[in-house]
Amino acid sequence: MNESIKVQSHHLERVAYLYVRQSSMRQVVENVESTKRQYALRARATALGWPDDRVVVIDSDQGESGASAIWREGFQRLVSDVGLGRAGIVMGLEVSRLARNNADWHRLLEICALADTLILDEDGIYDPSNFNDRLVLGLKGTMSEAELHVLKARLRGGILNNVRRGEYRCALPTGFVYDGAGNVALDPDSQVRESIAYFFETFSRVGSACQTVKVFKREGLQFPSRLRNSDTTVFRPLTTSTAMRTLHNPRYAGTYAYGRRRYRRTVEGKTVQRKRACDDWLACIQDAHAGYISWDRFQENLKLLESNGRSYQLARSSPPREGAALLQGRAVCGQCGQHMRVRYAARRGGLEAWYICDRAHGAAAAPNCQSIAGTAVDAAIGALVVEKMTPAVVELALEIRNEITARQDEADLLRRRAIEKAQFEADLAKRRFMCVDPGNRLVADTLEAEWNDKLRMLASAREDWERARQEEQRILGDATRDKLIAMTTDFKTLWADPDTPNRERKRMLAHIIEDATLIKLPKEGTTRVHIRFKGGWTETVTIHNPKSSAQQIKTLPEIVQLVDKLLGDYIYAEIADLLNERGMRPGGSARRERHDTRFTSLRVAYLAHQYGLRSRYDRLRERGMMTKAEAAAHLGIHEATLVRWAQHGLVTRHAYNAHAYLYEQAGPNAPVKHCSRWDRLTDRAAKSNVAGKPTPSHPTEGGVV
Repeated sequence: MNESIKVQSHHLERVAYLYVRQSSMRQVVENVESTKRQYALRARATALGWPDDRVVVIDSDQGESGASAIWREGFQRLVSDVGLGRAGIVMGLEVSRLARNNADWHRLLEICALADTLILDEDGIYDPSNFNDRLVLGLKGTMSEAELHVLKARLRGGILNNVRRGEYRCALPTGFVYDGAGNVALDPDSQVRESIAYFFETFSRVGSACQTVKVFKREGLQFPSRLRNSDTTVFRPLTTSTAMRTLHNPRYAGTYAYGRRRYRRTVEGKTVQRKRACDDWLACIQDAHAGYISWDRFQENLKLLESNGRSYQLARSSPPREGAALLQGRAVCGQCGQHMRVRYAARRGGLEAWYICDRAHGAAAAPNCQSIAGTAVDAAIGALVVEKMTPAVVELALEIRNEITARQDEADLLRRRAIEKAQFEADLAKRRFMCVDPGNRLVADTLEAEWNDKLRMLASAREDWERARQEEQRILGDATRDKLIAMTTDFKTLWADPDTPNRERKRMLAHIIEDATLIKLPKEGTTRVHIRFKGGWTETVTIHNPKSSAQQIKTLPEIVQLVDKLLGDYIYAEIADLLNERGMRPGGSARRERHDTRFTSLRVAYLAHQYGLRSRYDRLRERGMMTKAEAAAHLGIHEATLVRWAQHGLVTRHAYNAHAYLYEQAGPNAPVKHCSRWDRLTDRAAKSNVAGKPTPSHPTEGGVV
């Protein structure tokens, strides 16, 4: 069809859009003729009848790939204006300039057909609403996409061919460089090599990436890091992300690996990566170059990291931590068979460990299987380990001593490397400053400031080294060395030493015990521990469950029995004095800051009431003793006279509390009342004491006493 027939007046009333694009900035710079050809289409629009001021050139996508329209703002603007009916014609040198993606190309064709917009390329003008023109445009879009696929396949094939031979050069991680022959070699900087080697040795020792970061921070060490797109290596504090990235990189095992991740773009234009399994890597060539660890050690590190992250699975062999629970990651519930968790509770000024099986509660809102206090369990496990480890005492203690010394030597070597590097940089800055012309103050001042900065860094490195050296001498001084040597004859001392970290105890325990199954028996007040040692040998230990808070402050049964026995002869205050003299303490003395609590009459009375002990009053009444009124009536005297007789020993009385008494029943020789004018009461009491019995009384003329 003639081009002039396709271009109608309503097309000329709208704007003509010219879309200009090159796939890369290199093409923009080098392919100048292609750019000129695209801009030359403006003359085609003018020849078809569009005024020059009605031709809009969209060239904001220069250097952008046409594989997708997500990141191309110019193409998005073009589609929007076409959809709004502003465009009469869309011009492009070829289909590949507008889109390399069939989805974007056919979407543009649909919108152009609905808006009655023409499309022009180097071959002619097309009407998307016409079937034949639309068929031709569709074929051109398919061929353009196929062309891009062929180009990518060629480039990709060449890369993969080099990858399979291990010759494709890619960015190397910190600690590796390409030598003059293009081969991968270890970094020539000894500080970098020794830092990375110490990192892997520390991880093998502590078994956790987070603990490795803590060791570097505690020892004041830094880790090498290579700047992006640069060969410059700097030393920074080690972070957890850097540690994980280093542990997952097979390059450190001397393995050439390619294609460990799969990349794709989302609808929003973001790049998403997914990890591939080791078997799906495009290339995995072991022993391709020198490494810091072996391939087997690399695989073991990955398995250890994976096991550390299994917080909700059945079996979890987590690395030892600082907590006091010895069976961390090794306690198995005797009811459901799942591994128990460790919880710590702040009580009595310290942390108490508890082994809890609460998975059923979290999964199905069911009650917890068991909750067992860890203090008694850990004590029993420790005693068993001490008993079984006696033959290996000397070797273990010497190994601990050698390991501590080796750690300190490695850390000291890394610090001295940092001092050497700082000294080199300071000397280099000094030489630069000395070589400058003194008259050129602008340059001289800058070099002098740089020299001063390097000197400060050198002084700081030396101070850190001296501080760390003094700290290590304090930790492993002569006294500590003598202590370790003394421990070689007594593993129990080593195990119970408060200076031994809990993490080290757990590390020693991991070489002895596989796991321990805990079964709590509340009715019996015990917990049964089935211990499975390395090699399959088992042993069962039964421990008593710790008392609850109420049970801990409960008075001992022996004290209650003694109080019951003493109530027959003493009142509450006297019983309290007797108990205190014997060193006995009430149950409340078990509370914090109440260890000086003593028995009082009120506490003894409370015990008698709580335990239902018979009162002293009932005991005396059972023995036939009378009250004051009964005794006075029996003797035929006034109650006041009875009291005076009791005070002078004529009548025997017994106190049943601090203020009241009961009186013994008088026998046939009971005193009688008579006048005390010729026989005073004191004389009668003296005669009664001499005779061993009350003096017989007789009637008197005077008053009755």
